[in-house]
Amino acid sequence: MRGNNRQNIFIHKRDFQEFFRVLSYTYEKYPFTISAYCIMTNHYHLLIQSPEVPLSKIMSIINRRYSDYYKKRYEYAGHLYESRYFSDLVASPMSMLRVSRYIHRNPINTKTPMVQQMEDYFYSSYPIYKSIHSSPYPFININPIIKSLLYPSLKTLEDYYRFCERKDEEDFLKDTLLDVGPSDTHFQHI
Repeated sequence: MRGNNRQNIFIHKRDFQEFFRVLSYTYEKYPFTISAYCIMTNHYHLLIQSPEVPLSKIMSIINRRYSDYYKKRYEYAGHLYESRYFSDLVASPMSMLRVSRYIHRNPINTKTPMVQQMEDYFYSSYPIYKSIHSSPYPFININPIIKSLLYPSLKTLEDYYRFCERKDEEDFLKDTLLDVGPSDTHFQHI
């Protein structure tokens, strides 16, 4: 989800906190799983699965509630988001790994990197992967990514870290990985 005209939709620390409050509220109504996320200043990414209700219902609640908060806090009128949410099906283990890598690299793939190391960006799930601490949110679950580590060069979390942190994914993957069949869980990349 991107801000209308690429404007910032997360300005202060409180905005990021409110977004997590909105996620928590939505999760209590309709449980879902997020395996990777990154909240940037003008957009956000979620690797999300909704087993019980259509994803459109979950995203509608998340986007409406955050938009209502933002409009009230900043006395903003008009559309907050550029368009309706867009999602891609993530249906294989290798797709899970590639999409999570893309999401986690957002803070260092900007024109001017926001941090030197991905684990230093507070509003991403990557620090959860790199630390021994579990997520404070019940909807964050890194196990689907860990279950995707079935490849010759991606068997451990350390391999996953190297995969995410290498600038050129193709150099890392060259002649070592094949995209195998569908996963037993289907996530969406928002």
